Amino acid sequence: MLPNHSKQHNKVLGEKVVLALIRNNFQAFYCHDRFEALAEIQDEISPGSTVGASGSITMTELGLLQSLFLMKGCRILDHNCPGLTDPQKDNVRRSRLTCDLFLTSANAITLDGQLVNMDGIGNRIAPMLFGPQKVFVVAGVNKIVKNVEDGIRRIKQIAAPMNNRRRMRSNPCTQTGECIDCCSTERICNVTCILHKKPLLSDIHVFIVGEKLGFWRKFPPGLIRSLVKYVDRAIAPSVACNILLLIMIKGIYP
Repeated sequence: MLPNHSKQHNKVLGEKVVLALIRNNFQAFYCHDRFEALAEIQDEISPGSTVGASGSITMTELGLLQSLFLMKGCRILDHNCPGLTDPQKDNVRRSRLTCDLFLTSANAITLDGQLVNMDGIGNRIAPMLFGPQKVFVVAGVNKIVKNVEDGIRRIKQIAAPMNNRRRMRSNPCTQTGECIDCCSTERICNVTCILHKKPLLSDIHVFIVGEKLGFWRKFPPGLIRSLVKYVDRAIAPSVACNILLLIMIKGIYP
């Protein structure tokens, strides 16, 4: 449970972004925690809807897909379902373009209400722009950044390295802890999209949640880098590397 001062800070920050999103023609809401967000989103979804899932860690933490399947009988389009062949996964990705509702998160949301995202394939960005009847974007306050530049920085230093490790990709950022603008064939930073305002024909709802969801740092990056450099000098480079990888796996630092 968050202390009161953290809750108040998150509320002030979250509500500020909600107002900015509304000015940018999005429908936007502030939820104090994940439980309120889950209840709010469930109330907005009709039973039996076809729901596209982006593979978001935030959605997993909310338990939203399981809830919609069990409680509302929704058909879930999830390309990460076990046992799917590559052609079947592609069919699911394409089916999400015309679903009733697409559920996703954002890599970053700026204080002035812009959504910043970066994809490897584009299958998350595409349905956000046009196609589904509705799009719900859910993001914790940890994804709020000052501006677009900080949003790109958050992707390169936090979201991309941790997502690569989650997907067991061998891209360089899993070793360095931050993007080096690689040319890997497995690179997941190929498409950048900034929603300055809501696209004209899209119905996008943004839910800002007053807690940390998805990928986030538990300790300042400078502290972790200093620790690893100290161990590197004191013991051996291989040990320092192993410590950094362990920290990344545990989610303390990307």
